[in-house]
Amino acid sequence: MPLTFRAKYSELVRQQILDSAEVKQRLAETMSEQIAEAAQLIVETLQGGHKILICGNGGSAADAQHFAGEMVGRYKLNGRAALPAMALTTDTTVLTCVANDFSYEDVFSRQVEAFAQPGDLVIGISTSGRSANVLKALLVARSRQSRSLALVGGRGGPISEAADLALCMPSTDTARIQECHITVIHTICEIVDGESGVSDGLPIN
Repeated sequence: MPLTFRAKYSELVRQQILDSAEVKQRLAETMSEQIAEAAQLIVETLQGGHKILICGNGGSAADAQHFAGEMVGRYKLNGRAALPAMALTTDTTVLTCVANDFSYEDVFSRQVEAFAQPGDLVIGISTSGRSANVLKALLVARSRQSRSLALVGGRGGPISEAADLALCMPSTDTARIQECHITVIHTICEIVDGESGVSDGLPIN
């Protein structure tokens, strides 16, 4: 008698969840201090009156937009001020103009050149650590006297070498890296909320 759909895939589902949990366990055991350091860099950037620019491709573009949304909107803390963060992945006119008139490699770096000021922070997200347009954005950030943070995977690639601080997720699997990235982003948002200085804000359940 043929297996039902649920019986066929239930073990795969279980294994995927366990694999994700195992990678996050390694993340917790090996990178807690580096993640706290990244959160400190973000908090100091914001407290200094500077802004955050975030970029990435594909799923990392979604993470960039998610991160910016939590900053401008809110994470859990009700009543805190909006925080100056922008994803460089959302303006289709700018993206297609630069890709068409220059190259796709320039779609983020041109925006960094336009918007980044000394003291700002540019965050590049790349599962491979090799995305050419993210790498170029971090290099231009350095020329603008902006700091840089990389969220990458595996050995980190050239992006980790270009960043002032790189968080390399302990996996080479794209899905697992992306799952770690969003966990790190949410953890940083929790710390930012805690350091926001809002005395009358209440966490949202």
